[in-house]
Amino acid sequence: MKKVFVIGGGAAGMMAALSAAMKGKDVSIFERNNILGKKLLVTGNGRCNITNFADKEEFFENVPGNSKFLYSAFSKFSNKDLIEFLNAYGLKTKVEMGLRVFPVSDKSVEVRDFFVNMLNKYHVKINYNSRVSDIKVENGCVKGIVVNEKFLSCDRVILATGGLSYPTTGCTGDGYEIARKLGHTIIEPFPSLVPMVTEEDVKELMGLTLKNVKVAAYAGQKLIKEEFGEMLFTHFGLSGPVILTLSRFIHDYLNRDDLMIRIDLKPALSLEKLEERLLRDFNKNLNKNLKNALEVLLPHSLIPCIITRSNISPDKKVRDVTKKERKELLYNLKNLTFKIKKLRPIREAIVTAGGISTKEINPSTMESKIVKGLFFAGEIIDVDGLTGGFNLQIAFSTGYVAGINA
Repeated sequence: MKKVFVIGGGAAGMMAALSAAMKGKDVSIFERNNILGKKLLVTGNGRCNITNFADKEEFFENVPGNSKFLYSAFSKFSNKDLIEFLNAYGLKTKVEMGLRVFPVSDKSVEVRDFFVNMLNKYHVKINYNSRVSDIKVENGCVKGIVVNEKFLSCDRVILATGGLSYPTTGCTGDGYEIARKLGHTIIEPFPSLVPMVTEEDVKELMGLTLKNVKVAAYAGQKLIKEEFGEMLFTHFGLSGPVILTLSRFIHDYLNRDDLMIRIDLKPALSLEKLEERLLRDFNKNLNKNLKNALEVLLPHSLIPCIITRSNISPDKKVRDVTKKERKELLYNLKNLTFKIKKLRPIREAIVTAGGISTKEINPSTMESKIVKGLFFAGEIIDVDGLTGGFNLQIAFSTGYVAGINA
């Protein structure tokens, strides 16, 4: 019976261990924390966005990082296969807005416990507080691991230690160094799905959520990417779903001083229709100060920002606002712009981009092309998706394939 060691007890590691055990292999997990699935517990704001129900084409549109590498693994264990597997063994799921899939209970701990129970059912040995520092190789083949400074022999190793996001959950980058020592190329990890820091002070807007806005990232006049949805102002800058998505695409432009985020506050209205709307509001409030006449159109905390950027006195009577000032107001409603200074640190990112080069991994088996008997799964691989359950599905698909082939 093949002895398989899985390093890392996150989503990818648990799936890899389970799929290997269900194939009749002797499987052990080595987890540096005192629990499994620590990062899984915080996903989806504690609800666990397990996967996304999108069809294959749409799914891969949401995997900007080396999606082609994932084709084979996804064909063997897709989002639909995952849902069927979970449901068949007792974990009921539901599909919500954006085709995001959650457990019916809305509790991520139920997903974690499902995997722990299944691992126990298939007699997977779970070793907690176990830090693996090395994988031993002879003649190009795996021979064992060094865990807590002790050598243990095995036939196969699956490295599933995650990236650098959420270091408090145990993702510290150890796996990269282990793989590097074995000859693998590490594509420099960088934060993906992470908030942005603005040049402008936005503390007065902190906590403000904007819904149904169109947000675009620009480098000078070049449109990088635009998204529609929800965003949030923080004490340091911008966050929320659309900002996190855009952060994945601006990485290559961070060295420029003309990197901007442009917000269309009223994307459903053309400039002409918005002007008609504004004039109607003005006609109803001719004797009011401007700062008190925009309450219907804008969130209260955003009004000072828009008026200031339009170079109009907030105490100016609506009847005295000039056509030129009105045009400036309209421009800022459709083009509220913030200069991006940098992204927040990788430890605050939802997921890490970069990792072990996909050129050195067999996409059909997840086995290393350099070391026989060494497999990879999850975030440690240079594959990453957008928000919405795509990254967990990458973990489950690659974990499953690594497990059945190990």
